[in-house]
Amino acid sequence: MSLDAAYLEYPHRKRGYDHDLYPWTMLHERKPVAWPDGKSVAVWVCIDLEWFPITPEDKPFRAPGHMQTPYPDYRHYTSREYGTRVGFYRLLDALAKAGVKASVAANSAVAERYPEVIADIMAAGHEIIAHSTDMNGTIATGLDEADEKALIDGALGVLERVSGVRPRGWLSIARSQSWNTVRLLKEAGVDYCCDWVNDELPWRFNNGLINLALNHELSDRQIITVQQQSADSYVQQMKDAFDWLAREAKQTGGGRMLPLNVTPYILGLPYRIDAFERLLLDLAGRPEAWFARGDQIIDAWVDSGA
Repeated sequence: MSLDAAYLEYPHRKRGYDHDLYPWTMLHERKPVAWPDGKSVAVWVCIDLEWFPITPEDKPFRAPGHMQTPYPDYRHYTSREYGTRVGFYRLLDALAKAGVKASVAANSAVAERYPEVIADIMAAGHEIIAHSTDMNGTIATGLDEADEKALIDGALGVLERVSGVRPRGWLSIARSQSWNTVRLLKEAGVDYCCDWVNDELPWRFNNGLINLALNHELSDRQIITVQQQSADSYVQQMKDAFDWLAREAKQTGGGRMLPLNVTPYILGLPYRIDAFERLLLDLAGRPEAWFARGDQIIDAWVDSGA
């Protein structure tokens, strides 16, 4: 018995993915990107500054890093709080020593509870991007559109009120979106999101929203916590990635981007922070490196006409 031909017919099938969210292109097909001052590798530090409620919610899903043991899970709760109380300021010090500006993806609950932390971020010249409300504020298909809109608008509004600047960027928890997220972010006035990890350079959705890929495979959470590798191994992998991107940029004549996605309660520990400081100082000394915030990267990308 042969398969009915209609079974294989799909009206939306086309080159790339089967959707109309963005035009699909391969990296080597695009116009080369020119970063400022002739630099070839944009290094983007993005810090996840998160507030975990002690009672996790599982709808639409439980956020990575959330409470694990029976309530009340003080062990995980206080280790996450350590990131805000101690680890984050070690990261700020490391950035200052290297003369680096970063993006801080903050839950709006951090702004509500610790406004002095937000003030210190802004005073140091870093960028704040919205990272939902708190670590129960997850997004996935099935979340009511009105609830998702309220979550996005609420997070942006609180961060704008406390920092004095409306965030231009958005990072969803676990980089998870619904079918409505791209549209809702654009309607909320967001310029870029960091959720789609399918590239190493910015690209644009059909509605104008820009995606700035924050590769989770390069994050401290993935390498140190999930893969159980050392901070020194993390540093070596970031150096290896930079070297590869710098060579590739030289060969192709177009800029590349290296995201460093770090977490205060992971890299901010006293036996890991020295490795991160050494990494920043090493990369800051490379002639190819341009350390930039997320908003600076997308602005340069737009200006380059890429």
